[in-house]
Amino acid sequence: MDTNFHGYPFNLTPLAEEDGGGWLIVFPDFPGAVMSDGETPEEALANGRDALESVIAVYEEDGRKLPIPGTGGASGRFNLRTPKSLHAKLFKQAEAEGVSMNTLAVAILAEGLGRKQASR
Repeated sequence: MDTNFHGYPFNLTPLAEEDGGGWLIVFPDFPGAVMSDGETPEEALANGRDALESVIAVYEEDGRKLPIPGTGGASGRFNLRTPKSLHAKLFKQAEAEGVSMNTLAVAILAEGLGRKQASR
């Protein structure tokens, strides 16, 4: 399988069984990181390619400058491991709202923090 993803480096790591097993692929050069997963390394690579190409297409449609390959992404990023079931729900909701999973996760976290602070 061709693994030249437009020059962008990626991390391919196995997911723990308690997280549902399988493999996680992350492209850290994009703010919030572009990521996907799959049952096998090959499936994760294919899904990662699709995710990366979708993000690149959005950048190009919006006229945004693509990150320089190999720069490691934005300084405000953090990685959060989630069970496959939660990942799938987040992906489905983000797709329905037309936003990235990272944007959706940040919005949900901000909303939850806002509620917590308002209840004090």
